[in-house]
Amino acid sequence: MPNHQIHCQYFSQEDLLAAGCLDVRMAMDAAENAMKAYDDGEVMFPDKIVQIFDDATQERINCLPATFRQDKICGVKWVSVFPPNPIKHGIQNLSAVIILSEIEHGLPIAFMEGTLCSNIRVGAMGAIAAKYLARPEARTIGLIGAGEQAKMHLLAMKTALPSLKQCRVAAKTVPEENQFVREMSPILADVEITATGTDLERAVSEAEVIVTATSAQAPLLQADWVAPGAFYSHVGGWEDEYAVAKLCDKIVCDDWDTVKHRTQTVSRMYQAGELSDTDIHANLVAIVTGERPGREHADERIYFNAVGLAYTDIAIAYAMFQRASEAGFGQDLRIQKEMIFEHAHLKNWVRW
Repeated sequence: MPNHQIHCQYFSQEDLLAAGCLDVRMAMDAAENAMKAYDDGEVMFPDKIVQIFDDATQERINCLPATFRQDKICGVKWVSVFPPNPIKHGIQNLSAVIILSEIEHGLPIAFMEGTLCSNIRVGAMGAIAAKYLARPEARTIGLIGAGEQAKMHLLAMKTALPSLKQCRVAAKTVPEENQFVREMSPILADVEITATGTDLERAVSEAEVIVTATSAQAPLLQADWVAPGAFYSHVGGWEDEYAVAKLCDKIVCDDWDTVKHRTQTVSRMYQAGELSDTDIHANLVAIVTGERPGREHADERIYFNAVGLAYTDIAIAYAMFQRASEAGFGQDLRIQKEMIFEHAHLKNWVRW
């Protein structure tokens, strides 16, 4: 009689961390390979499904699928973004789970906590951009924002740019900055991390790498603060004044066609007629493949904007799955023992 059992592996966030999946280099490699595969037509990437429950707060749950033909892997990220959570409930604003299936039989192989993967992906994409667009010898980074994404971006930028030695951080409150310094200093012992007392200009002025990672919808970063040669990674929605993009020599996006329909700074500029398609230097994949040049001069100011490519999440999740499985982490989940009508006690379970 055929074996009709179906099993998959469950990985908690702690399983993934213990297996060494908080590895920005691994995530960068997976994301770069995924972008190349997408460029070669090997990735199926349908439109995401967005369910917005409150237009004012943008509380939403998104469903984002992707398939890698060569790896024979299909995955989906189910991610919720509830911006009021931290203030209203004292909990995180983003949570996610990821399901991976093989496409030879179509059966699930993994159910994973996805918040770690999602956060690493955002940082890894910024780090990939920095690898090609920042000064390779950059020593200073300025952060506006001190939350989870700011922390992940500091890790990611240090991975891409090992020369970084000084970090200045500005947040809405001094306690947030102090927490950032307290948590990140032991992890990056060779980086001097300084709180600025909520002084945004002090954080980014003269910095060679600038990151804005906030939930604010306001032009926080001013063009006068962006030094020649700076690389700017824009993480959130609207975080800088229009003059920043106009000042920059190159604007690079993860996917401009997607970005221009969103609410980022450059999206708003496009919709207002202050930025055109021809003002965009390239999508990041064209930089990675060498189709378009990255940084060409030391004094270039370069602007990077990403909204998120879910196929890179799936690629990183698959890399995490492989590492955690090989390390022996995770729990076996039996989805079914038999097919429905093979169960010996089915007659006792049917309800009429």
